[in-house]
Amino acid sequence: MPRRKPAPRTPPPLRGDALRRTEPGPGGTDPYIVRTVPGSRATKVYRCPGCDHEITLGTAHIVAWPAGDSGGIEDRRHWHTGCWSGRGTRGLTRRWS
Repeated sequence: MPRRKPAPRTPPPLRGDALRRTEPGPGGTDPYIVRTVPGSRATKVYRCPGCDHEITLGTAHIVAWPAGDSGGIEDRRHWHTGCWSGRGTRGLTRRWS
């Protein structure tokens, strides 16, 4: 009797954490968890702490927060991708409390 060829294996679907990574934070020493937000998922307006300008609806950007137990939802900050990339060469424009 001929054998059937097995069905190809499909990889598991990607979850939201697939875009999460750890990078040095704005101070350059503390690790931050960084997540990329595609433009199609950017449904609110935020203010970037790097340039103090608005991140408008539909603009792809970065969400970053301190890694470890100290970082929570209230510590998340939304950055323009370019501002996050340049955080080591210039200081923060906006401070938050």
